[in-house]
This record gives sequence, structure tokens and C-alpha cells, in this order.
Amino acid sequence: MLTNIPENQTPPVEIVPDWQPTPPPTDLIFDDGVPLESNRHRIAMNVLIDSLEQAWSDRNDFFTGGNMFIYYSSKQAKNNDFRGPDFFAVLNVDGNRSRQGWVVWEEEGRYPDVIIELMSPSTKNVDLGPKKNLYQNTFKTRDYFVYDPFNPNSLQGWSLNSNSTYQPLQANQKGWLWCETLGFWLGNWDGTLTRETTTWLRFYDQAGNLVLLPGEAERQKAEAERQKAEAERQKAEAERQKAEAERQKAEAERQKAEAERQKAEAERQRAEQAEQARKEAIPKLLEMGLSLEQITQALGLSPE
Repeated sequence: MLTNIPENQTPPVEIVPDWQPTPPPTDLIFDDGVPLESNRHRIAMNVLIDSLEQAWSDRNDFFTGGNMFIYYSSKQAKNNDFRGPDFFAVLNVDGNRSRQGWVVWEEEGRYPDVIIELMSPSTKNVDLGPKKNLYQNTFKTRDYFVYDPFNPNSLQGWSLNSNSTYQPLQANQKGWLWCETLGFWLGNWDGTLTRETTTWLRFYDQAGNLVLLPGEAERQKAEAERQKAEAERQKAEAERQKAEAERQKAEAERQKAEAERQKAEAERQRAEQAEQARKEAIPKLLEMGLSLEQITQALGLSPE
């Protein structure tokens, strides 16, 4: 049926809604139930996370995590193509916000700046192949490292060059690799952690000092306080001994002065007694018929 529209009336305009992009998925999975390769892998991951958290405990402008899914595209999320680095760090982000995983479109397009994969025989080829290519070409992760917790000689690392291509990092004399992004060395450390003794991958500062775990830092702080208290105790004891030595010295000088005083007093008394004895002898000598001259000579008196 036709509708007659008066000449002076504008025909109705069909309203087409503005185009809106397809929103990213929100039903993301953050746990696929697949455990780490071994308990040693779990400890090694926690060591890296906890030591970086301890080193930067006064900062809140970074996020570090491990074995967490990283979502970077809707296609990846829909295909359940999970990517969960064993360790990663992102700088210049809100470190106070809790996260189940790292969702790039919720982080203003930020990808990890540093990634460390803890290899095993079953993951080595993926870590050195597809994952390395993904981190280089898509993530543009500045520093990438791999390490097998069961092989102390397995540490490798790469850094993006000006062409956004990974270049191998050269180890120093200790076999450590420098992570420019974090400002730390990565190298081996032999010791026992969580009741397991092996060679662990640890962070070292620029001067070569081990970056401590929270428990290690607490023990070091307690030891430093103990040593400080011991030093103060020794200082107080030394001051007490010094004061005692000065007291003994003063007492010795007092005793010496007293002895000299007593000696002088004894000599004075002997002189007085001798003088008195001579005076008392004069009358007796006169009675005996001695002359004054003879008495004077006998008693050693002055002729005057």
C-alpha cells in the first residue's frame, strides 16, 4: 500500500544505530587445573616473584606474577589458547590492584616487560620456539629468559634490539645474565629453599649481592640488630672497664699519696722523738760532769 506524503512534509528517515566494536570477552578462564611441572618448578617460580617483591617492597608501580594466564586478543580467548608464563613483570602499572590474570585490554594495552619460563623436557621446544616468537613479535617483551630448574647450565636470555628482534644476552664470568629492564642479574645460587637443596635461579643486584627473599631479609635484619646490640654491649663493657681502670688508677694514686703522707709523718715523728730525746739527755749529761762542748759534740747539736 502506498502512502501519500504531502509535498511540504519531509519523509521519515530510518535511524541506523552507530556501529559499535565487538566487546572483548568477559567470561575468561584463569585456571585450567594444570599444575606446574614439579614442586621444584613451583618453588623456583615463587623464589623469583617473592624476591622481586622484596627488592621493590617500597614501590607500587609494578606487577609481578607467575603461572597466570595472559589474555591479549579476543580470538585467543575464544580459542582457549592459554598463555601463562612462569614468571613475568610489568613496570609502570598500578601494583596495588589485585588480578586473577593479565588481561591486556584491561591494562591499557600493556604486555609483560620481562618473562622467564622455567623449562622442562616437555616444554623446552615450545619455550624456545612458539613462545619465544610470541613474546618477540606480539608481546614485544623486552627481556626473555629460560631456565630448567633441573639443569644448572640451562640459563639463556634475549633482549629486543632496535629492530624488535631478540638478540642473545652474553653471560658474565659467573655465567649470569643482565636484565636491563629490571636492573638485576639472573644467575645460579646453591642452597636449600623450602626443604629442597639444588641450584636455584636468583636475582642479584648490580653490585653482585643476592636479592633476598622476605624470610632471608627478616633473618638478615634480625642478625644485623643482634650484631648492633652486641656491639653496643661490648662498647658499654669497654667503657665500664675503662671507667674501672681509671677508678683503680685513681685509687692507686690515692694509696700512693697516702703512703707518702704516712711515710713523711713517720719521719717527722721520728725526728721529733730524736730531738726530744736529745733535749732530755742534756740534764743527765750535765749531772755526769760533761761540759756543754762535750754534750754538744756527743748529741750532734749545734754549738749555738
